[in-house]
Amino acid sequence: MQNVVILGSGCAGNTAAVYAARANLTPLVVTGHEPGGQLSITSLVENFPGFPEGVDGPVLVQRMREQAEHFGAQYRDGSVIEADLSKRPFRLSIEGEWVETRTLIVATGASARWLGLESEQKLIGKGVSSCATCDGFFFRDKRIMVIGGGDTAMEEANFLTRFGRDVTLVHRRDQFRASRIMLDRTYGNKKIEVVTNTVVEEVFDPSKGVVTGVRLKNLQSGEQWDRDVDGLFIAIGHIPNTKVFQGQLELDGDGYIVSKGGARTNVTGVFHAGDVQDRVYRQAITAAGAGCMAAIEVERFLEAEGH
Repeated sequence: MQNVVILGSGCAGNTAAVYAARANLTPLVVTGHEPGGQLSITSLVENFPGFPEGVDGPVLVQRMREQAEHFGAQYRDGSVIEADLSKRPFRLSIEGEWVETRTLIVATGASARWLGLESEQKLIGKGVSSCATCDGFFFRDKRIMVIGGGDTAMEEANFLTRFGRDVTLVHRRDQFRASRIMLDRTYGNKKIEVVTNTVVEEVFDPSKGVVTGVRLKNLQSGEQWDRDVDGLFIAIGHIPNTKVFQGQLELDGDGYIVSKGGARTNVTGVFHAGDVQDRVYRQAITAAGAGCMAAIEVERFLEAEGH
């Protein structure tokens, strides 16, 4: 019987593990299908407090894990493939082996939607990014391209004009999901060029280990052409990793956990942390703070029950 199982080993899960371990709860952390979370594919983090020279994303999450293990947290590779939250103790199937726990922290994160190109995947963290707030600073006076047609894409394109020499927004249709106010702001920004009915066919150049350009294709005419860019930001949404909890945890229309105040969910004894619930900020530091909140709530919850 576990006191608490933490699902996810990104900033949220690891921070929750540090706090839970220091409370002598001996948390079990299930690393998930993306161990380390979004930071595991982030080459340099410059906005996490305490690192004036910046820190590699994988190094940061590994140090967090080591800190949690130092205080007694236990880590287990794998993912939860089935869950029964209908009664306590909760039952979780970790790669087919069932575990029981008094409480649960869901910190499974949200995975960025990518274009699905092999060249794109090879250049993630090397000029391809899904977070303008995280990586925009690295493209000062560079040529930047943003892919997407929703409010997030508009927001990121406008944000990136603070850094880039110019920004090209590419969307596969000529109709946008974005709100009128965000569209007006984008079309009114002289540093942004909007290209519609167009998709990215290829990202250059994996052989050089850095983004140098893209091949574009107009979906109406079939015309293809190459465009020099230094940074490619994919803003076509995120997928919260909550599928296993459908029908048990209350989720919104996009699959994010609906918060019931603090770190609480609709199921007593189950708590959330990080991007699995946060669709607004999605930063390493906010995920870490959410992990702290969840662990403190677990500690108080178990203490009230006499554990």
